[in-house]
Amino acid sequence: MPTLAPAPSIETLQLGELACWRVRHGDGELLISQQGAQILRYGRDGQPPLIWLSEQATYRRGQGVRGGVPICWPWFGDLKRNPPAVQALTPDLDSAAFHGGVRSLDWQLSDSHVDADGVSLTFSGPTPAASNPAWPPELAVSLQIRLDQQLHIRLLSHNHGTQPLTLSQALHSYFAVSDIRQVEVEGLAGCRYIETLDDWQERQQAGALGFAGETDRIYLGLPPSLSLVDHGWQRRINLHSQGSASAVLWNPWVDKALRLSDFAADAWQRMLCIETANVWDDCVHLAPGASHSLDLRLSCTAL
Repeated sequence: MPTLAPAPSIETLQLGELACWRVRHGDGELLISQQGAQILRYGRDGQPPLIWLSEQATYRRGQGVRGGVPICWPWFGDLKRNPPAVQALTPDLDSAAFHGGVRSLDWQLSDSHVDADGVSLTFSGPTPAASNPAWPPELAVSLQIRLDQQLHIRLLSHNHGTQPLTLSQALHSYFAVSDIRQVEVEGLAGCRYIETLDDWQERQQAGALGFAGETDRIYLGLPPSLSLVDHGWQRRINLHSQGSASAVLWNPWVDKALRLSDFAADAWQRMLCIETANVWDDCVHLAPGASHSLDLRLSCTAL
C-alpha cells in the first residue's frame, strides 16, 4: 500500500535560544523562527531543500540566523545607501540597524489555520521601542505564510499615520543549489542592474545569468516571474512575485565566504540569494492609511 503523507500540522519546538514552529502539509515542511518570523528551512520529502540553511547556523536571541528567508524592513541594507525619503524614517542614520533590524526581534503569531488544502500562519511584526525609536510607530508590518503544494509569502506594510512614508524591503531568500557553477537565473534578460562590486555602475543584463565569481547586483524593472535553473539537481525553482519590480542577487564566492559569520568556507557553492525586494527606484511610497503587499510564491519543477 502507498505511504500516507503526514497530516497537516503545526508544532512548536526549541532551537538553541529560539522558539520555532515546524509546519507540515503533504510532502512539504517548513521551519519558522519566532525571532524575525524567519523561515529557516523549506523542502519537500525525498528532494534536496529549496531554502538553504547554513550548516554552521547558530540560534541566539538578538542575532540573525544565517540562511532561510530573513526579512529586511523597513529599509534594506545600509540605510545611508537608501534614497533620502527612506532615510527620513529615522533621525539617527549612524545607529540605524543594517536591514532595518526586524530580523533579530520577536514577531507574534497572531493567527494560524490548518485544513486539507494547506496551512496558514500570520505574524504581527515588532514595534519600535519607545526609548529608542528605529522607525515611525505609525508604520506597521505583518507576514502571512501559507504552505500548500507551493510556498506563499506575503509581507504587508501599512501606514497608520497622517503623513506619507517611504520604505525599502526584501525577502532575503537563500536558495539551496547543487553547485553555484551549475545554475543560472532566467528572466533577467534586458533588465537594468546596479553592479555594486564596480562602483555601483548601472548596466544591462544580456541573457540568463550564470555564476563564475562573487555576485552582488540590484536588478530593476523585473518581470513577475524568475527561474533558478539547477542543472546539477535537474530542477527549476520558480519565483513569482507581486508588488515588487526589483531583486538583489548575491553569492559571496571564495574570499568573502571566509569573512562571513556562521558560514562554512565552502558554503558559497551550495547557496544563492535571490532577494525579492522593493529597493532603489522601486521603493514603496505609502500615503496616509495606505498598505502595500509584497508577495512571493515558490514552486519547483523537474527539468
